Amino acid sequence: MDTIGFIGAGNMAEALIKGVINAKLYTPENVFVSDIRAERLKFLAEKYSVITCEENSELAAKAQTVVLSIKPQNMTDALESIKASIGSEKLVISIAAGIKVANITTVLGDIAIVRVMPNTPALIGQGAGALFANERAKPMLHKAVVILSAVGKAVIVDNEDLIDAVTALSGSGPAYYFLLMEEMIKAGIRLGLPEDIAKDLVLQTAKGAGLLAVEADKNGESPAVLRQKVISPGGTTEAALKVFAANDFSRLIADALTAACDRSKELSG
Repeated sequence: MDTIGFIGAGNMAEALIKGVINAKLYTPENVFVSDIRAERLKFLAEKYSVITCEENSELAAKAQTVVLSIKPQNMTDALESIKASIGSEKLVISIAAGIKVANITTVLGDIAIVRVMPNTPALIGQGAGALFANERAKPMLHKAVVILSAVGKAVIVDNEDLIDAVTALSGSGPAYYFLLMEEMIKAGIRLGLPEDIAKDLVLQTAKGAGLLAVEADKNGESPAVLRQKVISPGGTTEAALKVFAANDFSRLIADALTAACDRSKELSG
């Protein structure tokens, strides 16, 4: 039976553990987890019946796929702890932001590595993630795609440099939508709505618009087409969108994502 191990037991690791078990990709007794926090391991063992490991090296020896779900600043120590247990037959998946494949191979050697940029909606199985595989990992890429698909949608990029653009677009993307929702709720309150009603209307509108956009995409309808369907000449939507246009909304979005992409490049060296 195939086995998988998670070094680091944070929220994203839990999302993946829940996803792969619910999707029946792995049974709980074939899922291993290690972390410096004993209470976190106890929690995951009780909730998902996974197997906990006190040492990273023990996990790496048992798991055929090793997921590095740790903070970037802890990566070097984690890699050093498993390098004697990682062979050429194993697949290593890294979800640590800013850590390039070369940083990992410097310690572990020429092994199969898939770098992943997930996002927080993975916590409810609705994530958007992109994967990049080095040459050694390409024969195993399908396995990594299946694992990530257990918590949402997974796409493949063929150039590691594109991970910076992915980080700006979908990695940080949920925060942009949350900001828009936050400000719409505030605006609704200023217009006289009770806070709970403004909140309910905004959250449901965001949910509905997202679901509609996904469904419409199946029929080849883009967000731009959907936007036009809402607009009536001289109507309320047009009045709002004219304010966005007058303040160069498109340029603002482009500049914001460029700043995020540039920062991602800086952080990854």
